[in-house]
Amino acid sequence: MIRFEDVSVTYDGAPGPTVRGVDFEVPEGELVLLAGPSGVGKSTVLGAVSGLVPHFTGGTLRGRVTVAGRDTRTHKPRELADVVGTVGQDPLSHFVTDTVEDELAYGMESLGLAPEVMRRRVEETLDLLGLAGLRDRPIATLSGGQQQRVAIGSVLTPHPGVLVLDEPTSALDPAAAEEVLAVLQRLVHDLGTTVFMAEHRLERVIQYADRVVLLPSPGAPPILGDPAEVMAVSPVYPPVVALGRLAGWAPLPLTVRDARRRAVDLRQRLENAPLKGRGAAIDMRLPPRGRDKPQPSRARKHSEPPTPEGAAHIQALSVTRARIQALHDITLTIAPGETIALMGRNGAGKSTLLNSLVGLVKPSSGTVRIGEATPHRTAPKDLVRKVGLVPQEPRDLLYADTVAAECAAADQDAGADPGTCRALVTELLPGVTDGTHPRDLSEGQRLALALAVVLTARPPLLLLDEPTRGLDYAAKARLVTVLRALAAEGHAIVLATHDVELAAELADRVVLLAEGEVIADGPTADVVVSSPSFAPQVTKILAPQHWLTVAQVRAALEETAR
Repeated sequence: MIRFEDVSVTYDGAPGPTVRGVDFEVPEGELVLLAGPSGVGKSTVLGAVSGLVPHFTGGTLRGRVTVAGRDTRTHKPRELADVVGTVGQDPLSHFVTDTVEDELAYGMESLGLAPEVMRRRVEETLDLLGLAGLRDRPIATLSGGQQQRVAIGSVLTPHPGVLVLDEPTSALDPAAAEEVLAVLQRLVHDLGTTVFMAEHRLERVIQYADRVVLLPSPGAPPILGDPAEVMAVSPVYPPVVALGRLAGWAPLPLTVRDARRRAVDLRQRLENAPLKGRGAAIDMRLPPRGRDKPQPSRARKHSEPPTPEGAAHIQALSVTRARIQALHDITLTIAPGETIALMGRNGAGKSTLLNSLVGLVKPSSGTVRIGEATPHRTAPKDLVRKVGLVPQEPRDLLYADTVAAECAAADQDAGADPGTCRALVTELLPGVTDGTHPRDLSEGQRLALALAVVLTARPPLLLLDEPTRGLDYAAKARLVTVLRALAAEGHAIVLATHDVELAAELADRVVLLAEGEVIADGPTADVVVSSPSFAPQVTKILAPQHWLTVAQVRAALEETAR
């Protein structure tokens, strides 16, 4: 169905090809996963299937890409629209109408399908993706994850033979991601649809893949094979594979179910681990000396003293947006040096809460305080030194033509020493040059640049909305290192995330939201272990023991071996 023949792509001004030696075939009716570190050219390979590369992006494509027998060099994207449906990393750039139902129908209207066919397919897709309750909602009022589902639905309704998806679950909560992947699997198995997708969160998708195409490094030829075989040599791999490598399992398990069957001996070894070893592993997130471990928030009386500088307090906060109550009676205290994972399904109010803390949303009732400041009443030039937000769409913070210009502007805005931002970029994005245009970075690289821009001001409170969207495991590890160092210095960090592995690795505390209300608030292990949706893979594999990460297991095994 899809055929690459010795394909290379070189963009204008680039020192060399972004991808080269791409030569493989995606058969009809298979789900093929494109994997690899950030910046190796996965989006370029996907774009070559839909014709966006090079017709829209520019550059030079050598070799040949055919889809259903059509050469993408001689067929523009609109001439491939009846056979290829594409969803990119940014769903907002995908939309052409205002409401959910209109967006689902638009692609079929463009193809001239009969009204009765359009109506039936819209209803089917609304049910498949859990969007029936949002059919009349303006797209602009949806959460990022809801917009992602609408974007996927809009390419499903025309029933294309090929679906090309770039990070399709990156903005989805765990339950919604499972629903979308189940739909894709049903399309592959029942309708013979060919799905070609790139995804960094391999723990979600690897078990659905028929085959994996690995791009190991920039410009390197791809490796194609069985998922377990490719994962054995891949530089990027999910926690279940990391645990399998640690335990020496062969072949490597790709699912929690298979890993649990292999883990009997491992659980016994961990059960017999000395208490010191287990404590050292489980307490890896203990705060630095001299600072008490933050405790879950409790509602405080209005007569209590104001929140200290660098911390935040939310009292009885309610927010109504477009006649929809996004938050209801939220009361939280965020302590200096505390890292909180804000979790919950799409539309639960996570982004609204972050926007309230940074002053972008005005409370309908209640109060928000950061130190002595009220965010929505504080001038931006003063607020930037108290709180910083890295939004879901990093491009909202990036406006210069080069990385160097972005860093210079960030240093000036923050009153920081020249080179402060560039040093952060070097730490988060090794290898990115000063002259690189932000639009030429991958989604994950742009996010890391936006984080460096925000961190330049060293705000006591740092907010991140889906910070691992588009990041590979190595980039995520670098992010965790940076955030841990900031927390050790006393910065408070709040992450709105669907990444349960990140929460397990980094957070002191998890706050779960549902329908705009707090439904759980406590230490990470207590909250995620008891939740089937938000438990990390290691927890599921080694239950009933309460392990969260592979790093914890490794530390305990090393302690046992002494």
